[in-house]
Amino acid sequence: MRISRKMEHVHYALELGQSGQQGLSDVKLVHNCLPETSTDQIALTTVIGDLILSSPIFINAMTGGAEETERINRDLAIVARERGLAMAVGSQMSALKNSEVAPSYQVVRRENPRGIVLANLGSEASVEQALRAVDMIEANALQIHLNVMQELIMPEGDRNFAGMLDRIAAIVNRVEVPVIVKEVGFGIPKDNAKQLHDIGVRVLDVGGSGGTNFAAIENARRSAALAWLNDWGTPTSIALLEALSVFPRGAVIASGGITNALEAAKALALGASAVGMAGAFLKVLRAEGIDALLRFVDELEQGLILIMTALGAETVSQLWERPLVITGETAEWCQARGIDLTDYALRGSRSK
Repeated sequence: MRISRKMEHVHYALELGQSGQQGLSDVKLVHNCLPETSTDQIALTTVIGDLILSSPIFINAMTGGAEETERINRDLAIVARERGLAMAVGSQMSALKNSEVAPSYQVVRRENPRGIVLANLGSEASVEQALRAVDMIEANALQIHLNVMQELIMPEGDRNFAGMLDRIAAIVNRVEVPVIVKEVGFGIPKDNAKQLHDIGVRVLDVGGSGGTNFAAIENARRSAALAWLNDWGTPTSIALLEALSVFPRGAVIASGGITNALEAAKALALGASAVGMAGAFLKVLRAEGIDALLRFVDELEQGLILIMTALGAETVSQLWERPLVITGETAEWCQARGIDLTDYALRGSRSK
């Protein structure tokens, strides 16, 4: 059942695609006509908590747990290795329950022995399971994913979410690698961000809406769809600003419907230290193969270098100081939620 569900998720993720309504069209970067830099001065190196990444683009959690997903993870791991990208695997719970599918995750470390690899489990995991998941792929960090609405819509999903915070806190206290808490596409509001920060979580992946829609995916698997839940959650732009009202820059990852360099640059300029991409990578890989995905990564990074040069930001941290204006639904939401956006428009100096 679990193996079948893994492939159904891949199928529907590709079939339904991404809405693109991640809110980043509300973010306007302020043009700099005197940038005083050049493309060869741009450095894409960034930091996520204690992890140093050579690129702010990383391959976010997708899949694992079946023969076909092993091929997907192998190909993604090759791309990660060739382009020096960090990569997260999909939930490893299936491998903890059935060791026969462990190779579908272990292939990532085998293909990328020196890369940054992130393990992945849900918030139902125990400390013992977390330790085993990290050990399974010799992970550099552990993602704990939050997917309450997906589980509630999923016909065979969980219905009891009591004790989530206590379980996450126990994992944070026992696991020796950094723990990153991520949403799967519904966003992390500031109230929950504070709860997570208070129990010792130091990195968030906001996982906003606008990308792979797990409400729609699970509804596609239901005999009686709850279609009125398909737009549940907050767009990535809003989720990012909510999280950044609690977590510092350098500790927040943007993900959810980001598909090109401009969207990535906007997310980074808002204060993200990295950008996780899944659906866009899976689409290119399945339609065109590894070489096409390698070119896509190159285009993303070259696009980032172009935009950073235009803004006079030689590093990701300098992007955080460049002015931008936030409008539309994102601005209206933040005003209602008491999130001050004034400094974004006025921040930074053009001089060096």
